[in-house]
Amino acid sequence: MQIPRYFEDPHTLHVGTMPNRAYYVPDAPAEGPGLYPAEWMEDSRRALYLSGADWQFRYETGSEDIPPDFFKPDFTAGAENGFAAIQVPGCWQTQGYDRHQYTNVRNPFPYDPPYVPAENPAGAYRKTFILTEERAACESFLYFEGVDSCFYVWVNGAFVGYSQVSHSSSEFRVTEWVRPGENLVAVLVLKWCDGSYLEDQDKFRMSGIFRDVYLLFRPTSHIRDFFVHADVQDFSEDGRKGPVSLSIDLEWFGEPRQARASLFGPDNVLLQQTQGEASLGFRLEDASLWTAETPVQYTVVLETGQEAIAQKVGFRKVEIRGAVIYLNGRKVKLKGVNRHDSDPVTGYTISRAQMQRDLQLMKAHNVNAIRTSHYPNAPWAPKLFAEYGFYVIAEADLETHGTTAIYGGGAEAGYYTKFLKDRTYGLLSHDPRFEQAMLDRSQRNVTRDKNCAAILFWSLGNEAAYGPNLEKAAAWVKAYDPSRLVHYESSIYQMEGEENDLTNIDVHSRMYAPVEAIDFYFTEAYQKEHRKPFLECEYCHAMGNGPGDLEDYFTRMEKYDGFAGAFVWEWCDHAVFKGRTNDGKCIYGYGGDFGEFPHDGNFCVDGLVYPDRTPHTGLLEFRNVMRPLRVSAVEDAGDSVLVSLKNQLNFLNASEAVSASWELAAEGIVVQKGFLPPLDIPAGETRAVRIPCRTGRPGSSSLRLVYRQKGGPFPPEGTFLGFDQAILREVPFQEPAVPAAAGAFVLREDARRLEISGPGFRHVFHKQKGVFQELCIANRPLLDRPMEWNLWRAPTDNDAGIAAQWREAGYDRTTVRVYSVDKEVKPEGVCLRVRFAVSAVSLQRILDGSACWHIAPDGSVRVTARVKRDPSMPYLPRFGLRLFLPSAFSQVEYLGYGPYESYVDKHRASWLGRFASPVSRLHEDYLRPQENSSHWGCRWVELSDGGNARFRAESPASFSMNASLYTQEELTLKRHAHELVPCGSTVLCLDGYMSGIGSASCGPELAESYRVDGEELSLDFLLSCRPQA
Repeated sequence: MQIPRYFEDPHTLHVGTMPNRAYYVPDAPAEGPGLYPAEWMEDSRRALYLSGADWQFRYETGSEDIPPDFFKPDFTAGAENGFAAIQVPGCWQTQGYDRHQYTNVRNPFPYDPPYVPAENPAGAYRKTFILTEERAACESFLYFEGVDSCFYVWVNGAFVGYSQVSHSSSEFRVTEWVRPGENLVAVLVLKWCDGSYLEDQDKFRMSGIFRDVYLLFRPTSHIRDFFVHADVQDFSEDGRKGPVSLSIDLEWFGEPRQARASLFGPDNVLLQQTQGEASLGFRLEDASLWTAETPVQYTVVLETGQEAIAQKVGFRKVEIRGAVIYLNGRKVKLKGVNRHDSDPVTGYTISRAQMQRDLQLMKAHNVNAIRTSHYPNAPWAPKLFAEYGFYVIAEADLETHGTTAIYGGGAEAGYYTKFLKDRTYGLLSHDPRFEQAMLDRSQRNVTRDKNCAAILFWSLGNEAAYGPNLEKAAAWVKAYDPSRLVHYESSIYQMEGEENDLTNIDVHSRMYAPVEAIDFYFTEAYQKEHRKPFLECEYCHAMGNGPGDLEDYFTRMEKYDGFAGAFVWEWCDHAVFKGRTNDGKCIYGYGGDFGEFPHDGNFCVDGLVYPDRTPHTGLLEFRNVMRPLRVSAVEDAGDSVLVSLKNQLNFLNASEAVSASWELAAEGIVVQKGFLPPLDIPAGETRAVRIPCRTGRPGSSSLRLVYRQKGGPFPPEGTFLGFDQAILREVPFQEPAVPAAAGAFVLREDARRLEISGPGFRHVFHKQKGVFQELCIANRPLLDRPMEWNLWRAPTDNDAGIAAQWREAGYDRTTVRVYSVDKEVKPEGVCLRVRFAVSAVSLQRILDGSACWHIAPDGSVRVTARVKRDPSMPYLPRFGLRLFLPSAFSQVEYLGYGPYESYVDKHRASWLGRFASPVSRLHEDYLRPQENSSHWGCRWVELSDGGNARFRAESPASFSMNASLYTQEELTLKRHAHELVPCGSTVLCLDGYMSGIGSASCGPELAESYRVDGEELSLDFLLSCRPQA
């Protein structure tokens, strides 16, 4: 099929499309008093949905192979011509055509703008629909909410037009081509076009009509566009009330007429009415203002006699004063996430129910802001953002970082200068051929969603560097809508000989800036020259086991008023559902699983939730870091505890939003609990609260305050929002009493082994490895294989950079050399003193030290070790012991930080307590296997076989514990979770040291304070076994 080559002409972006307009739902006038027009398009009497599973479709690897007359009504679109039914909306890759491909930076075709591969996959769509005489007589418009990447449209055999910009809406007037009775719409979609260079987002590359399609039937004269302006002129102290002047600018299709506007309050009571042709206005002296915490909206109904439109409006004012962002006169913090449209089954196609599930999860985890990375969401999504209460950075469909991947390409990296030198990053932002295309993307983004209160920022796009094209886009946005802020992160990149004009960029936005760079930004000297609010549009890369540094960033948000907030990258893991294993486990595919090139592996598996929206522990960590209340001080009075509580909310009094309860625990077990009365703490303020608990109990004790949602509906009443824990008293480790000798020790020795026996036990020490290879108490073998000195961990995604150094240093293939074993036998026990080193083949010693193994008369074993680490080598993943217990030891109980995995920098979702679980349930099943489910801050751990024995490990110093069915070697080797095979033992890792998690998969290196990099390390564990109680 031969088609006009608009798809390679950046000067021809749209043919036959209507001018951009706001998204709204036109409907017939309400049929009775007190009734609104439809709020959702599918309910409108002016809309005919064409979505469904009855479209006919043919896929070809090039448009040349599509039948040239497929768009004609008399063409037979059956199996004989290669057509089959397909679901619209939908991506053709999720429905069995083409193949999936995931790339991050690299373009999946040669860099040769504006040209795309000659073999350009194409999909031909056909759909018939029936029109009544009444509808056929209306002005008819064909509306596409989203098509990737570009498309040609025919109606009843006549060419209607062409459009691109995948995530933006395109509308065609088709009045002259539709008729009563049966009609045909035909669409040809191409996988690639010149716009694909501008849509190089980090995502799976999917194609087709992936959002809804419908026809709109409108009067000959109707409101074509309108812009709601809310001028909030003053604010109450709490930022929730104020006088508002509301004006509405109208644009008409056809002859302008008188329009009536009715303003309804949040309770749906009619407040005011007015009429006009070009502009309408209202004045409210004491309006309720919109915030994410109080998402109050009014309703404007526009009526023209034959048509009615209902528009939700929220009143709020966002502004910058003194390089600080204010909303309704109050400082505000954005605690956000970046959100892609992604589903493992439907791909880019997201229903309202799917979106609502995401938003409900976000609200339940203290997310208050969304960046629509890196394109506009479905046109109905902003309505939900405003309804649920989210601050939004609405981003244009633009990303061109493929320019950095060309040969010789790239740009300077850094955080301590105003601009970074750019070599090739900004090629397209400087290319005059793409000037109109870049401007068009911002115009479509802003114009469509301009009436949504939730949107505080317009973003020009993502990672397209900077240049004249984007400067013009920024200027247009600021002129068109000065009521909002303009955001763009890549304005920091400057080509040689250029001087970026940042006049219209309102914030200094960075991604993955380390906390040290944030501190530097807010130094007095730097602020003198660079005084704009600071925003982390991406941070805490949530790939796999992570992120581990949320608390560190939160402390900076608290410290600096000018730090407006940050957005975690990203909300969900991107993966493709490929079926289930025989035992029912989901199989997910990521980059490289579809035979594609290029690909970027599992870099897309980087969310706070799994593909099925099960929360990662990283989301639980986020929830508690961003909890609505925080304890800032604790005073234990014996008969009560006085805590200082800060209300972290920006607008609501704590008494309106949060209910609180408390739990007093002794040795990790709750012994007393109660509820607190309503907490009268204004937003942003701190108050002292007395907890009526009795703390004078023996042993260690802690107090936990638990916060839950008060009221609703987003999130629902009673939703868990977080907690604080205060450790009131720590009791030092109690040295175990030395058991009386019940009989003589018996020692047997050969060149490799040293057997030590006593009443009721028999242990075998491996003299060449410096550890026990057998432990047996009461005829119960406790080890399936020898213990190990343990340095390695299966690299997390955040370890990706340092793991190469770890392998180079041999941490994954260590061997032990024992230089001497000295034994001493006394009535109170046998002591084995060992000098040893841990090394790797071809390399020097990693650790050099000594250990003392003390075997008591009851068979318990105490090991103390002191080692020196070679400081020239990388920091260690961990240092401890690994034991392989029989699989019957399948139940675990511990006193430590749980119930979720916890690490030195990732433990805010967990608390110090006593927890019990089957070993199998401790495993966190990341899509790409990696280190998981360690528990930080343990005092002791016990594993039981369910009947006869309990194996116990404890230490004077807190330690990390991991009990698993899988070895670290298995987790290292396998690429997918469904491939994991249990080792047949219960693997118990006792770590005196465990490096933190961080977020270095795409962010700063792990902070030094979280590394195992001390030159001297020590371990102290007591291992024992006793009968099951």
